[in-house]
Amino acid sequence: MPNNMFRRLPVERATGELHGGRHRLRVVYRTRDLIVLGLGVMVGSGIFKISGQLAAQTAGPAVIVSFVVAGIVCLLAALSYAELSSIIPVAGSAYSFSYVAFGEVWAWVVGWSLILELLLAASVIARAWSLFATQTLHDFNVPIPHALSGVIGQPKGFDVFALGILVLIVVMLAIGSRMSIRTLWFMVLGKLIVIALLVATGLKFFAPHNLTPFVPPAKAAPDDSAQTVLDALTGAVTGSSPHVFGVWGILAATPAIVFAYIGFDLIATAAEETDDAPHRIPRGMIASLCVAVVLYVGVAVTMLGMVPYSSLDPAKPALSNAFGMVGASSMGKIVDVGAVLGLTTVILVVLISLTRVLFSMSRDGLLPRRISSIGRYRVPTRATLVAGAAAVLMSQTLNVLTLEHMVVIGTMFAFLFVAASVLRLRRDQPDLHRPFRVPAARLTAVVTIILVAWLMLNLELRTWAYFGIWMAAGMVLYLAYGRRRSQLKLLLEQPPPARISMPYPVPAPTGAPMTPAPAPFVPQATGPLPPAPMTPEPMPFDASPPPPPGYGSFEAPPQPRYERQQYDRPMVETPPSNDPFEVPPHRRAQQENYGLEGGGYYQNDEDLIGLGYGQPSTPDTPRASGGSPAQGRYATGGRNPGRTGGYETTGPYAAPDEPSGRYATGGYAVPEDDPYSSGSGRHRSGPTDHPDEDPPLPPPGGRYRR
Repeated sequence: MPNNMFRRLPVERATGELHGGRHRLRVVYRTRDLIVLGLGVMVGSGIFKISGQLAAQTAGPAVIVSFVVAGIVCLLAALSYAELSSIIPVAGSAYSFSYVAFGEVWAWVVGWSLILELLLAASVIARAWSLFATQTLHDFNVPIPHALSGVIGQPKGFDVFALGILVLIVVMLAIGSRMSIRTLWFMVLGKLIVIALLVATGLKFFAPHNLTPFVPPAKAAPDDSAQTVLDALTGAVTGSSPHVFGVWGILAATPAIVFAYIGFDLIATAAEETDDAPHRIPRGMIASLCVAVVLYVGVAVTMLGMVPYSSLDPAKPALSNAFGMVGASSMGKIVDVGAVLGLTTVILVVLISLTRVLFSMSRDGLLPRRISSIGRYRVPTRATLVAGAAAVLMSQTLNVLTLEHMVVIGTMFAFLFVAASVLRLRRDQPDLHRPFRVPAARLTAVVTIILVAWLMLNLELRTWAYFGIWMAAGMVLYLAYGRRRSQLKLLLEQPPPARISMPYPVPAPTGAPMTPAPAPFVPQATGPLPPAPMTPEPMPFDASPPPPPGYGSFEAPPQPRYERQQYDRPMVETPPSNDPFEVPPHRRAQQENYGLEGGGYYQNDEDLIGLGYGQPSTPDTPRASGGSPAQGRYATGGRNPGRTGGYETTGPYAAPDEPSGRYATGGYAVPEDDPYSSGSGRHRSGPTDHPDEDPPLPPPGGRYRR
């Protein structure tokens, strides 16, 4: 991987499968939460006014077709987002997708355009929220103090309402994402109830003749209309002027409607906070977009069916104006409530997405790493505060309402790279696991790129100029800071890890001389080693069993204790004590912690592991009471499993047809039909009452009696 500006982020590092620490955010979203998240940002105040404005100025009743066309374009882009989100379910969304597919510098360009989109959207919508909130207070006859009359509901300059709503939402997001999703649920449900009430009331005044002519004849656009890039290109080639209405008007209205649908892509920024994100993110994204298209088309049909499009005033709220014309002015108050709720949810979701993009870019080092700090509520608190401060500053100093089309161009730019990323990863990494796959991926991605490029050409020349200035400033910032502080760059510059000497021969690389293998380690000890375990020969069931090893008053001879040292040091003998079962001081604490009593062998003893006498175990493993361990040398397949005064229940001493082994607890195991059998073994407990065949029980206390 070259260490330059085009270095690509591996998928494993993007998702944290190898390096860890990528998914540090709290998991709070389910599929229905993602749908609510998408509806919260896509269904705003635009649903109450955009259809009337475009019908009156650009497309007439055929604006309904424009809504469908815009929905198809967004659905194609959503398919690309869905596939990449299933491969790379991280908070960066299009930024992270571009980092993996194209490289760091292109990822920065996409991330910088996302910051423009989301930061400007939060500022613009906060201003619009102030205007609608002020209008709602007037409609409900709520008096406004004279001191506040000049600082609320202002299109530019200082505004208390815009400042207050931004600060309130930022504090809510900094406290925790669970509170924000619960609040979002209530507001989205309230908004949907308002829309359903408006549609149900408007259909009572529906008149089919108001939709005719459905496609008004084309005419020249007014002289004061802004010129788009496509208009400039068409005029330079053909010498014609732009037109409105007709087929051209349907296409001209589509880019503005895409602005209303923007938001489904923001669901991808919640991937790190979603359970089973590779499957739920695509479902939530596509479902929320389809629901939003149905809602927009339903409101447009209702409004245009109530009044003729030519009677609508673009300068007034279209839906409220339509209800007033049919004699239902009281519905205008409900429209105001729905607009305030809709704009509140849009600000909330936009700020959530902005903080996740900042968090992801700073985590990769392209922005200061401190921004990616996680707060006590497992949310990116610093990123939230930085995003909120920037949105407040922009909303209070700039005339942001004149820059709303820059939100569209930033989103369209990200759409282009997402569709191209699908093509790039299908070619370069076709074996990646894709829980969601775009149908006819290459054709779908190419069509998406063409349609999105056409939508971008329908934006104003002024919007393109502002976008170029923003991107140039971002490139300067990347060259001055991000290129040198990139975490991927620092990772590639790290020296390779030193080779670790192994205690066994390691094959040398091809062409290099083979180095001699080190001598095998042989433990040194001054005393005799314990006898090696002997594998007993299997015995038939009817053979006379040997006497139990622990039977009688047998006393074990003193054995030396061995301490395991480092592999390059000799084994040191500890002098034996008078008591052969005394626990060495350096292991007494470990024995007590594991609950062993009675001076038996250790169950989790590194010394015995080193000599083949024990295997590691957990504190939940049953222990012997003064006997051998339940695991280790005499475990299943050995002689003693550590049962109280008994022998193994499974192993080489067990006959093939015995239910649970030859030696059950306190006796011998026999088949089920044996008259002296009690359960799964003859005389599982208690004294022997068949002395001709069974020996007396060994005394309690394990293998060796104290």
